[in-house]
Amino acid sequence: MNAPLGSRELSRAALVSIAVAVLVLALKVTAWRLTGSVALFSDAAESVVNVLAAVIAFGVIRFARQPADEGHPFGHGKAEYFSAGFEGAMIVAAACFIFWEASGRLWDPQPLVSLELGAVISIVATALNGAAAMWLVRVGRKHASPALEADGMHLWSDVLTTLGALVGLAIAWATGWWVLDPLFAILVALNILRMGVGIVGSSVAGLMDAALPPEDRGRLEGLLQANMHGAIEAHDLRTRRASERIFVEFHLVVPGNMSVRVSHDICDRLEDVIEAEFPNALVTIHVEPESEAHGDLDSVDGPGPLTNTG
Repeated sequence: MNAPLGSRELSRAALVSIAVAVLVLALKVTAWRLTGSVALFSDAAESVVNVLAAVIAFGVIRFARQPADEGHPFGHGKAEYFSAGFEGAMIVAAACFIFWEASGRLWDPQPLVSLELGAVISIVATALNGAAAMWLVRVGRKHASPALEADGMHLWSDVLTTLGALVGLAIAWATGWWVLDPLFAILVALNILRMGVGIVGSSVAGLMDAALPPEDRGRLEGLLQANMHGAIEAHDLRTRRASERIFVEFHLVVPGNMSVRVSHDICDRLEDVIEAEFPNALVTIHVEPESEAHGDLDSVDGPGPLTNTG
């Protein structure tokens, strides 16, 4: 079976990410070796994480986009959250390592050499990273790929690392205060730490079956109220996301004397409009006759029952 177009685009983006990460790492190591800057060393250290993360993301994306099978009837999409979480954890580890290395240089600042050439090389690496980051985030969001989006966000953190390092080096070169080199490295490490914690938090939310955001929940409720004519109400609406797949389930209350055929037609209509608005939605509807309807309102991920306004 051929891979869907979205899966092929994701795989291609992940491969490009690996190639860019390797090239940027080589450039940054060169800049660090030329200058001896601890700020540029921290920049290169983060790029090592970029390479590892890009390789892992490529493998996980290929696995996560496989179709559902007997062993995984709801698909493999949650694997991407593990990749994104691992990448976030590596970013946090890189930030701690950079902080440790820069702290040692605070007490022993040293003048740097070949700053002009090192800066030019770093700027080229930053331009490559910035272009790749924008593309990866765009493709990741387009196909709801948390692994690829995390990879792009990681590259953005790398761009910030380089810019912070260059600003520190420029001020240190202009003033002769070489202690600014490790100081800026520490500031960059703190920003990287913040971004890494954010990626880990998003991954945990996905693994914990967090509900759709309020704006999506509102669109979903509007669709139900506008298209449930013939039914009495909908309640116990629950939602969750696993990578590109959205899961929607709710109870639909119908008149007790309604035929199975008519209630089935209502369910088909609701499924069609939801899947048209949310193309990757998997909708599950539990039909209840009015005399036996009961809602567990404490367990819904939003407000109470939706009544038929038609």
